Amino acid sequence: METVEYNGWPDCVRLSNGDVELIVTRSVGPRIIRCGFIGERNLFAEIEGQQGGSGETDWMIRGGHRLWLAPEEKPKTYEPDNVPVEIEEIADGVRTLQPPGPLAHTAKTMEITLAPGANTAEVAHILTNRGEAPIELAPWALTVMAPGGRAIVPLPDKIPHTERVLPNQAWVLWAYTDLSDPRWTFGSRHLFFDHDAARGPNKIGIAHREGWAAYWLDGFTFVKRFERKHGEVYLDGGANFQTFANEKFLEVESLGPVVTLEPEQSIRHVERWSLHRDIPPVDSDAAADAHIRPIAAG
Repeated sequence: METVEYNGWPDCVRLSNGDVELIVTRSVGPRIIRCGFIGERNLFAEIEGQQGGSGETDWMIRGGHRLWLAPEEKPKTYEPDNVPVEIEEIADGVRTLQPPGPLAHTAKTMEITLAPGANTAEVAHILTNRGEAPIELAPWALTVMAPGGRAIVPLPDKIPHTERVLPNQAWVLWAYTDLSDPRWTFGSRHLFFDHDAARGPNKIGIAHREGWAAYWLDGFTFVKRFERKHGEVYLDGGANFQTFANEKFLEVESLGPVVTLEPEQSIRHVERWSLHRDIPPVDSDAAADAHIRPIAAG
């Protein structure tokens, strides 16, 4: 790890294994503001006009990867995180510690590690109740992807009607969800969601048991792996995976189960990432089967 300037922030922390790098903001957030191969494009979005800033009174999305509290509600979820955070070194990475704010009374911690010999990272998202009363919440890990790419979401294997008559997946729609939007492609084995700078907000949530989702952009692929815990309760109709897009970016999101934290109790939600290059365009189920599922399984 080393301290570097990035997009106007003078004291970011850079993790690198010689092939890929992660950059974590210290002046605000925390955000993992960059994720990519060294010398190549950032796969995470960088929102114009919000780079290098700090001290704003309103919450700033900025881009990158962040930790939030679910359910989404204003103003608590959007509590500003525009002040410096503490960062300490751990084995193969760093731990970020954001103090609790006056609205959520919840401390946010991310433990970020980058494998020395592989293009893989692990991000543990930890919420701790620092208030005086119990808090019901779920950890929410949101990755803001750079514009112009395609999200790839695996669907459950098909089971003949003669063998199973009960459902095996639940989808959740928001008041602004539009299934006629051409950004959606509903394949037999995958859901595809494209970013389009000309189109506004749209979103789908899924009770997702396949354990991964991916984002393809210009030959690069970001894979996010996460666990749905059997028997646990998830918010938003059980949608532990969600994807959202607007004109500026597309988000790939996972959520942990809802819990009631007593004072000083914590909950931990882990994602495992991998980066891949030279992946052909993923324009069909067959292409996703050939090029995405093998690396997602790895």
